[in-house]
Amino acid sequence: MTAEASQAGATEGPAADGLRPLHIALLTYKGNPFCGGQGVYVRHLSRELARLGHRVEVIGAQPYPVLDEGHDGLRLTELPSLDLYRQPDPFRTPGRGEYRDWIDALEVATMWTGGFPEPLTFSLRARRHLRARRGEFDVVHDNQTLGYGLLGDVGAPLVTTIHHPITVDRQLELDAAEGRKRRLSVRRWYAFTRMQKRVARRLPSVLTVSGTSQQEIIDHLGVRRDRIHVVHIGADTDLFSPDPSVPVVPGRIVTTSSADVPLKGLVHLVEALAKVRTEHPGAHLVVVGKRPTEGPVAQAMERYGLAGAVEFVKGISDAELVDLVRSAQVACVPSLYEGFSLPAAEAMATGTPLLATTGGAIPEVAGRDGETCLAVPPGDAGALAAGLGRLLGDAELRARLGTAGRERVLRHFTWARAAEGTVARYREAIDRAGVRAVPRTSGLPAPSTGAVAVAPAGTAGAVSAAPADVEGVNSESRATC
Repeated sequence: MTAEASQAGATEGPAADGLRPLHIALLTYKGNPFCGGQGVYVRHLSRELARLGHRVEVIGAQPYPVLDEGHDGLRLTELPSLDLYRQPDPFRTPGRGEYRDWIDALEVATMWTGGFPEPLTFSLRARRHLRARRGEFDVVHDNQTLGYGLLGDVGAPLVTTIHHPITVDRQLELDAAEGRKRRLSVRRWYAFTRMQKRVARRLPSVLTVSGTSQQEIIDHLGVRRDRIHVVHIGADTDLFSPDPSVPVVPGRIVTTSSADVPLKGLVHLVEALAKVRTEHPGAHLVVVGKRPTEGPVAQAMERYGLAGAVEFVKGISDAELVDLVRSAQVACVPSLYEGFSLPAAEAMATGTPLLATTGGAIPEVAGRDGETCLAVPPGDAGALAAGLGRLLGDAELRARLGTAGRERVLRHFTWARAAEGTVARYREAIDRAGVRAVPRTSGLPAPSTGAVAVAPAGTAGAVSAAPADVEGVNSESRATC
């Protein structure tokens, strides 16, 4: 449907800010809503944007986003990749009949050379799709794809969220890599960050989730400060809330770790658990994430004899996740770095006392040591053990920190606030581009909640060739849950 076709009929009422509702294209190249920050961000932000009266079309690739039901004007359009990393056959070779165009060939070739192609290939498919639908959207919001395809004309003003520069992950993995072969593998995997750096420098409007991430984007990506705007995200405080009817399990510690990578610091928490169990034998750890079969965490569990004291859970529902956090005596975020830390905000929202490191933006979320959390240096298993022991042994401290933590989240970190701040940046981008909002009509058929429109592979729209210096990177999957 073109903008001209939308002229017929009466216009919709105003959005929550009193202005014309916007039609938003929200892009995500990876959308798992239960594991990993990108999918969580898209799920909750899209819901709150719809609640404000806007029309939100999430355009995503596998794993596809799951959108919350019951909200008019919220829909999903599937823009399929070849899904080369899907379980149970990651790094698969597609059948001959699966190839649709040159972008598919590029995706496979990059994987075969040890690369991670998804940010580039999704951006090329997204540009083709958006150009074919020129005039339908008021604004395009990219969720950290940062691919070459998003440079130039995408049919509407572009706003991009960068949660934190992936170059931070790259450096932490290089620091932890043992041997020349492993370091080469890490460099090859993260070669796509050079593309993201080039793209980021040319973006007119960047959103990020914390002051720490803002500075990292300036330092690592070279984006000008005046182009970066901090819009804090937060917790679903209706879902993540205290419930006294859920019994607290003595000694239970809960953490979230979607992958066994140095960034998440899980190995340090496992080492801390071994130390704290000498004084608190009932202490045990529940990890929301996939159990590693090899690597530093698996080795630490075996070395300290913790097989029976560490449990991994995955694929659980929202309700099960919330009850798991409520049941813990301590929630822990052991990361070496976080651009924001949703797990910290969600744990605090339930009233569960938090032990967290001071890595990256975590202190912006968790607050001051001894007031709303216990804070320890990143990468210090001894400090983690001391914090765990202190919380496990002091019920009064747990109650005080739990109450103060929830109050902090309610004041500063909710998805409703995030959506309001994001809309303000959308309107600034539209005004700066000199584009008049696309008229909407009440006579238009509203998409059904959760409706899926599958974009055909051959959607019209020219796509220029990707730059020749796009490189392959490493064959080791950065895990999905």
